[in-house]
Amino acid sequence: MTELAITRTDSAPAPGPAAAAPLVAVEDLRVTFPATGVEAVRGLSLLIAPGECVALVGESGSGKSVTARALIGLAGPGAHVRASAFRVGGGDALTFGPREWRRLRGRFAGLVLQDAMVSLDPLRTVGAEIAEVLAEHDVVPRPQRPRRVRALLEAVGVPDPEVRMRQHPHQLSGGLRQRALIASAIAAEPELIIADEPTTALDVTVQAQILRLLADRKAAGTALLMISHDLAVVAAVADRVLVMKDGLVVEEGPAREVLTAPRHEYTRTLLAAVPSASPRPSGSPVPSISPRPSASPVPSASSSPAASAVPRRPQRSTGAGPRGPVLTATGLSVAYGPRRAVDDVSFHLHAGETLGVVGESGSGKTTLARLVLGLLAPDAGEVTLRGGPWSGLPERERRPLRPAVQVIAQNPLDSFDPRHTVGRLVADPLSALPRGRRGERAAELLGRVGLPPELLGRRPRELSGGQRQRVAIARALALRPEVLICDEPVSALDVSIQAQVLDLLAEIQAEDGTALLFISHDLGVVRHLSHRVLVMKDGRVVEEGDAGEVFHQPRHPYTRELLAAVPRLPEVDERRRLTT
Repeated sequence: MTELAITRTDSAPAPGPAAAAPLVAVEDLRVTFPATGVEAVRGLSLLIAPGECVALVGESGSGKSVTARALIGLAGPGAHVRASAFRVGGGDALTFGPREWRRLRGRFAGLVLQDAMVSLDPLRTVGAEIAEVLAEHDVVPRPQRPRRVRALLEAVGVPDPEVRMRQHPHQLSGGLRQRALIASAIAAEPELIIADEPTTALDVTVQAQILRLLADRKAAGTALLMISHDLAVVAAVADRVLVMKDGLVVEEGPAREVLTAPRHEYTRTLLAAVPSASPRPSGSPVPSISPRPSASPVPSASSSPAASAVPRRPQRSTGAGPRGPVLTATGLSVAYGPRRAVDDVSFHLHAGETLGVVGESGSGKTTLARLVLGLLAPDAGEVTLRGGPWSGLPERERRPLRPAVQVIAQNPLDSFDPRHTVGRLVADPLSALPRGRRGERAAELLGRVGLPPELLGRRPRELSGGQRQRVAIARALALRPEVLICDEPVSALDVSIQAQVLDLLAEIQAEDGTALLFISHDLGVVRHLSHRVLVMKDGRVVEEGDAGEVFHQPRHPYTRELLAAVPRLPEVDERRRLTT
């Protein structure tokens, strides 16, 4: 990342001794990118005291991450940072050069980013990554570093730390990578931890463990600057909250006050976008922070000549209906070595129904999705589609049926070819159409998910996270599937975009009768969207049933443990009353 110089916006003297007590004291912070003309942060003032947690919340693009990075001199290539006062770690950051910034990072401030795969060196083991921090800041003598690395990995909940410290990032799950990154950030015992979406990739039980770890650090005097789209996580840790929109702080105050009695309309609509504690009534949309973008002047799918070349399925009735389930799994089992990843799992899925699947990392959720998709052959059991064989078919016989079962993955950037345009990505499944009509159909599909046709010529990295996820949905809808496998489709999105994507999925389901197998570690989202729920642990289904019953009257101790670990917004009823 690019080192920065910061300039003072006026000739005011540096803050005196009385203002030096906070670890961070910033006045009128402004961050602009001259190459694009974007002013990402506009006039922000911020104090962070030892032992205090300050949270920044707001939509993607509101300036949260740019603010956090500016505090350690990493606002981004070409960034121009100005402030009338800027004190960090007792020094005047307006005078810092590259050497001072480098000395500050790690020892004074530890940084935890959302994407650990980008932050960790793929060529080094995670143990070597953490040991480098210990060596760089001379935290412990060399002979003691391996023991210290193990202790740090244990502290953030990494199982078998002796094994994991010898592994490379690609050998770990997303949750384990994130925990290793947190261990690296706290290795030098910094006075300030900057946590940018630190628990997004974690299931609720590990998330609770990380939040306890951060709370313990705070109690010991460490300051926290937290950025999160999960407002319940913010409520669990933060003392104060700054709500940002378009680079401005629109509301600021004690966390409980901001989250229960918001004064600004934007804060109220942001809170209204959080999925409720109640299961979704049939056909009811998830509240969105803003209306889904218009589909533009694009012809409807039913009226277009291009669309008519792809046979449209008859409208199906929801529920069990006279035709029975569209997809059935019976006694599915698969093992990786001595461990059974999925063990005797059975379920059925009807048209127009959402079946939620929840459980900790390693519980078998994603393996189950691969079995349902036909990407993995079961050791025992079978999957049937429309009452006929599916999992036992040779691929050449399964291929004609594949349009009926599609997937929306957690990170579209990993599944998209970065060289291809949006138009090509969406049109790729449409090989049955004449080449000249594929672009027209791709534009229609973008319109259906609320994206303008102007995006057809862009590549995935030129889109926001929410736009990429909508492109993934458009691609999955190209052949009008009967079943959509949604594997963590909204966990990386902020609350407003998350609400829009969930609203879109509910709308598609209501229109087409599509069945959804919805896998997520976000129990709030599953509770709101699903009709029925499976709870998995160690490859087995330990509880299943109606969403309302499972979430409000759980029978199994593990389900109760999961639900107890979910952070909650305070005084939810009062907050909702104030938003109506």
